[in-house]
Amino acid sequence: MASKKLKLTIPNGHLGQKSTEIFQKAYYKISGQDRSYRPGFSDADVELRVLRPQEIPLYVSDGILDVGITGIDWITETAADVEEVLDLEFGGVKLVGAAPKSQPYDTVNDLAESFWSKGKEFRVSAEYLNVTAGYLKSQPAYKKRFGDKDPMIITPWWRKGDNPKAAVYLSFGATEAKPPEIVDMIVDVTETGTTLEQNNLKQIGTLMRSTARLVANKEAMKDPWKKEKILDLKIMLSGVVEGQKRLHIFVNVKEKNLSKLLAELPALKRPTVSPLSEKGWYDVNTVISKKDLHGMLPTLKRLAQGLVIHEPQNILSLEEFGKGDE
Repeated sequence: MASKKLKLTIPNGHLGQKSTEIFQKAYYKISGQDRSYRPGFSDADVELRVLRPQEIPLYVSDGILDVGITGIDWITETAADVEEVLDLEFGGVKLVGAAPKSQPYDTVNDLAESFWSKGKEFRVSAEYLNVTAGYLKSQPAYKKRFGDKDPMIITPWWRKGDNPKAAVYLSFGATEAKPPEIVDMIVDVTETGTTLEQNNLKQIGTLMRSTARLVANKEAMKDPWKKEKILDLKIMLSGVVEGQKRLHIFVNVKEKNLSKLLAELPALKRPTVSPLSEKGWYDVNTVISKKDLHGMLPTLKRLAQGLVIHEPQNILSLEEFGKGDE
């Protein structure tokens, strides 16, 4: 009888590189991902595949796969019914509307109205067909003119929607090259806006912001064995996410200043305090938020000596997942 497997998928491309990195920081080993779509995984109970991020939400939703990493943008676009396990906080992008700089309008609503007021069709190129259509439908000018009609979504295989005055064309790439001759606006992801700038485009609207998420099939989360394995992944990956926000500090302090240091630095939560070999001195070590460090420095300079800082790779909040009292 074959052993039970948890079916895990990670995306290819840039998001895939980040996914591999976070697993490695969480002490999992992925091997052969540059040569195979079925790379090795150090946990023998896990069967790993590499897929396009666009496909992952539906395969997880339908139970073909148990758990995977993809962007919230594709989860929203596909309306996949999955359980979000963890925001991994990498792969941050914006989904934006962009138009030629020659256009005098700075919002999607005003640009679209400039076409509709003249009886013209407003054409948009996008990979995110449903998100784009929903965004157009939410614009005040659209509601005023077309009410509850759905924008026309157009692909090589089918068309749906009842309003050809707002047409969303499926893009297969090179989206930035299409305005103004082919379409009037594009919807695309951007990190810095550099590509848009290079193509003489400007952002005129933000549809959503996206990061990578660990998502699971809802039925898999009802299976005790699979749920336990998924929670193990969550513990280790969330440890990496938290570790990137924290610093582990060590500082020496005289006994007479110890209580004052702890009182004046509320960021020192549950510190470990140990006597040093030299009488009258203590070592204080704890984990703090990175954003607190600079504000703590004046007090540390005044009351302590020998500050040492480490960046932790992983911080596991085990109390969130178990009782810890056995």
